[in-house]
Parts: sequence; structure tokens; C-alpha cells
Amino acid sequence: MQSISCQQVVSTLVRGACSVAALAVLSVTCARASEPRVPYVPTPQEVVDRMLEIAKVGPRDYLIDLGSGDGRIVITAARKYGARGFGVDLNPVRIKEANENAQRARVTDKVAFYQRDLFETDLSEATVITIYLLPQVNLELRPKLLALKPGARLVSHDFDMGDWQPDVHVTVDAKEKYGGSGGRSDVYFWVVPARVAGVWQWELSVSGKPLPYELKLEQKYQAISGSASVGGQVIKLQNARLQGDEIRFGFSAEVNGSPVKHEFTGKVAGEAINGTASVSGARVRGQLEWSTRRTARPAAAAGREPGPRTAPMASAASH
Repeated sequence: MQSISCQQVVSTLVRGACSVAALAVLSVTCARASEPRVPYVPTPQEVVDRMLEIAKVGPRDYLIDLGSGDGRIVITAARKYGARGFGVDLNPVRIKEANENAQRARVTDKVAFYQRDLFETDLSEATVITIYLLPQVNLELRPKLLALKPGARLVSHDFDMGDWQPDVHVTVDAKEKYGGSGGRSDVYFWVVPARVAGVWQWELSVSGKPLPYELKLEQKYQAISGSASVGGQVIKLQNARLQGDEIRFGFSAEVNGSPVKHEFTGKVAGEAINGTASVSGARVRGQLEWSTRRTARPAAAAGREPGPRTAPMASAASH
């Protein structure tokens, strides 16, 4: 379905416990093909439009399409939203076609296409990544995506990221799918989360009295939980949420003999979080500037990739 190498597909099927007979047929096909490829299948234009809409692509974005095919995703992002970016694909025919399509759309000042292995592609500039890859390739790529700057947005056509749950999942009716016979497409969307697991400490002045606070956070991808310690009390966090580099959580703790509701919002910047704290109770009410630093990290960084990537596979898909 994608423009990826036969060797990559064989490797994928081996890990997926494909039948020996199926592997044999595929291996013979690969050996006989002068340009071994999985058949090229473009992403229907209505799915392209929905992917870019969900990602809220705009003129400040830099979009990289991994397995760019005829270039339609990058070109649409440039033409419709003013975004810049590039696409990569292993198939030189698709690269030539994509660059010609960019010329016709008059967006060559914003986009380009390169014959390149997606695993060897520098993604550091990307604010948006789009993909239409095989499920196992998504999992192989996942550590590289999780290493992007917090807040980067990822959109996948039809295939998810395993146990990394999407922030948004929608189904789109696609009349162009399956050679025009029509079908339904899944669109998955994620925001790359900051690394926040560990212990954070700060002081906050409540009713004129400085109090020490400690926050212990656990993380699996964008899902966070934990507890806060205030004056010897340990309280479970409520409504803890992480989206990109933006974090929020709350709890109620007794301060000076009276319950006080705490609500924190902030932006994560490496080992620091800066934002605001709202406190409210019978004797106190107000909003304060809030700053905290991480004093300890977990032994294994939860919330990032749970295990090392296996041997790299030659890449990439075509949209």
C-alpha cells in the first residue's frame, strides 16, 4: 500500500509472525522486481484536507511529510494555509512528480521533495509531521517522533501508534479511496508531550506565609498523574493534564487549619515550569506567579518511548 522497500515489508511481516508461505511469495517477488516497492496508494484529497484541519496548520508551520508520494499533503498545506515544508520518499518517480506538481501549484518557494530514507531525515524543524505508513513502521518511527520538540503535531492516515493513544481520532468518508470505489479512513492526531516525570519543588506564599510544596509526577506519553505534598500532607492530583509543553493540575490541601483549593497552570521548559497558581478558600483567594524546578528524574523516563527501537528499516511511505 505504501512506497516502501520490499525488505522493509519482509522485516515487518517477520516481526508480525506472518506465515512462512506468505513470506516466501513476497521474497520471490522482491527478488524478481527491479524496483521492489509496495504499490503506491495516494491519500484521498478529502482525507488530506481533514488531516491538515485537525492539525490546525497555518502560515507559521513547517510541515514534513514522511512518504510524500505525489506531494499532495505538503502542496495543499502551502497552497491553502501558507505553510512551508518538504516531503521525502524512496521512489524517484514520485519525487519527480511531486516537484512538478509543486511547480504547477506555484508553491516551490515554500516546498520541496527529496528522495530520502525517512529514518535518516532530520525532523527537528518540523512543527507538523504527516504520515501514511504501515503499522510496524509507525512503531519503528515512534521514538524519533517522541524526541521532537514538545508541542509538535503528528497526523497519521489509517494507522495508530500502538499504546500511544491519540489526542484525536476521527473517521472520514473518502470517495477516492480504493481506486475510486470509496471507503472510510481513520485520522489519528497527537501532540508531542514534554517530559515531566519526576519530583518538582517550590515555595508559595499563602496568607503571607511561605509554604514548601513538592510535586511527584508519573507519565506515560501525554497521560500524567501523581501527588502533591504540602505541610506533611500528601494529596492526589486532580484534573492533571499535559498537552505539548502546557501542563495543568489541581488539588485541595489544608493550610492554616482551613481547606484551600489549588489550581496550577504552566509551561514546561526543560527542568523548569513557569505559570500561575490560583488559590481559594474561606480565608484566602488570589492568583500568584508560580515557578518550579525539577529536583529528581525517574530512573527510567516514563512517558517517552517505553523501549529501545529495534533495528532500523529502510523507509518510506507514499501518500
